Amino acid sequence: MNINDLFSLEGRVAVVTGGSRGIGKMIVEGFLAAGCAKVYITARKREQVQATCEELGEKVIGIPGDLSSLEGINAFIAEFSKHEDKLDILVNNAGVAWGNDFEEFPEAGWDKVMDLNVKSLFFLTQKLYPQLVAAAAEGRPAKVINIGSIDGMKINPWETYSYQASKAAVIHLTKRLAARLVRDNIVVSGIGPGAFASEMNKAARDNEGMVEKGIPARRIGDAMDMAGGAIYLASRAGDYVVGTTIPIDGGVVNANVGAGNFVDPSGQ
Repeated sequence: MNINDLFSLEGRVAVVTGGSRGIGKMIVEGFLAAGCAKVYITARKREQVQATCEELGEKVIGIPGDLSSLEGINAFIAEFSKHEDKLDILVNNAGVAWGNDFEEFPEAGWDKVMDLNVKSLFFLTQKLYPQLVAAAAEGRPAKVINIGSIDGMKINPWETYSYQASKAAVIHLTKRLAARLVRDNIVVSGIGPGAFASEMNKAARDNEGMVEKGIPARRIGDAMDMAGGAIYLASRAGDYVVGTTIPIDGGVVNANVGAGNFVDPSGQ
């Protein structure tokens, strides 16, 4: 057994949505380190996509766009298809959150979150199905990795109703997609991030000391933690992990005995 054979992504083509910053960018960096030939990234803000491509090098190709609508998804598919007819790895990472008091929570805060976090995940996977099938083979499956959140596994104290519901939906949808796509040698799995510094998770980014109080590992996650989990699932090492969402959270979900004093650090 060769360790490189277990974890290498040599020559593979990946798509990482929301790949210009935060958790998405951490995954992109990991995939490059593991040998990916090309990683396509997409996000709404063109300047951020361009900056990340320039920073990470020529193997990273940016396709800016808004995946929250079918129109945006189809535009991405049309552009991606100009370059590739096969896709080895799809990481559905793009996401958004919304917080508001229960009595004031708006319809816009529900629709925006559900459209990007859940609907786009399903339809992007559906639209990229031909490319995933083309890359998949017995003994070398294509991979779909859905980025959920520990907020889909347990509630947090914040009134982010649609976000928490959307991430629970992602975790269940991962199971349903896995059951269907495994017959085509496409393995679907997921990651449930805990506290990682990002624009979305300002609590982890700006108040690391406070956040650490609620994490058994006594620190927030870093790029190597996220990259390691994503490489594991994307590589041969993760071929037998089907339909499972793995919490990468320093023990918040499964090893936290201090719940009475818990300051929830979660957020994708």
